[in-house]
Amino acid sequence: MKTRTPVVLLALIQTLLWIGLLKAADLDASKLAQIRGRMQQFVDQGEIAGAVTLVGRHDRIASLEAVGYQDLDKKTPMRTDCLFRIASMTKPVTAIGIMILAEEGKLSVDDAVERHLPEFRGMQLLVSRSKEKVVTKKPSRPITLCDLLTHTSGMPGGLPPDLADLYVKRNRTLAEGVRALAQRPLEFEPGTKWAYCNLGIDTLGRVIEVVSGEPYEKFLEKRVFRPLGMADTGFYPSPEQRARIAMTYKPEKGKLVPSTSDILGPPVDAKYPIPAGGLYSTAADLARLYQMMLNHGTLGGKRILSPAGVKTMTRVHTGNLTAGFTPGMGFGYGWAVVQQPAGVTEMLSKGSYGHGGAFGTQGWIDPEKDLFMVLLIQRVGLPNADASDMRRQLQAIAVSALGN
Repeated sequence: MKTRTPVVLLALIQTLLWIGLLKAADLDASKLAQIRGRMQQFVDQGEIAGAVTLVGRHDRIASLEAVGYQDLDKKTPMRTDCLFRIASMTKPVTAIGIMILAEEGKLSVDDAVERHLPEFRGMQLLVSRSKEKVVTKKPSRPITLCDLLTHTSGMPGGLPPDLADLYVKRNRTLAEGVRALAQRPLEFEPGTKWAYCNLGIDTLGRVIEVVSGEPYEKFLEKRVFRPLGMADTGFYPSPEQRARIAMTYKPEKGKLVPSTSDILGPPVDAKYPIPAGGLYSTAADLARLYQMMLNHGTLGGKRILSPAGVKTMTRVHTGNLTAGFTPGMGFGYGWAVVQQPAGVTEMLSKGSYGHGGAFGTQGWIDPEKDLFMVLLIQRVGLPNADASDMRRQLQAIAVSALGN
């Protein structure tokens, strides 16, 4: 009978291996040591229940820290192998799936969505809406995969009330959900504005299914997660993984209380994976994804994207449109891209890219500095997660550790 190495022991072994590689990462360990204390201050101040942070360079992890609690009420300590719902950090992963298919010649980002999803034929543009009637017209052109990747499609940004079950009960398949979205009128002409759009990314997930002939989740498992060794990343955590999910909290009357936002994982019978925001992951798994991107599409001998594909995904495709949630941002294919460092990105280089999540999670890559950073928290109600002080402090310390 085979025996399994306990998860705690595996985490300890992994941490010890990383510690042994600190010097190879060319970062000042004494400065990185400040991360733990700074994050602990946010816990002590009641801003967050706990956090896992990670900083890496080249193909090395230089800092991996866990502070606070996985569960405040039970006083369960946060561990470095805790799972977090990374919400919109899922979007770049969905975009990677599209880019894989594009590099195989199975689609083009310039394709009209209706080429792959016929239910999108005949989409209308909203002209006016009143209690008495809705006036629409034909848009100047069909929406494209590029529009969806860059949040410039004109599709509604939020879920209509009658489709809220897609993200709550999650009792429809991706095919059923996207079919229900397809004939909603566009809110502006495609390509003329930037408006953050979950439904557009969900639509890309369905395109992946149709073009690949595989369920969206299984395609990403086979083509991204498994090759990169991301064993703790997925849309439907196992019972063992559920036990490691960090609880989600919200502020209420001056203290943190549990939130009802999937705090223990999705419904057990969930069918809708939420390509725009349904992934659960760990800091170590995300590090491998970001190392692959930083290493021009390959990691450990496994190639996920070509160097040209990585470059295409991570350059700005939104032109002069105002984009993103902090100053100086543009958008690539699924990634937010720093066009002009300012505010929370002032310590990063032009061309840095990444994405945040609704529960405060952040992941950013700075190719010029050869640096990547991961912040995992589960906190609802931050005024702007992309501009959080937790993110700012982590990035500032990480960059300071580079020295001259």
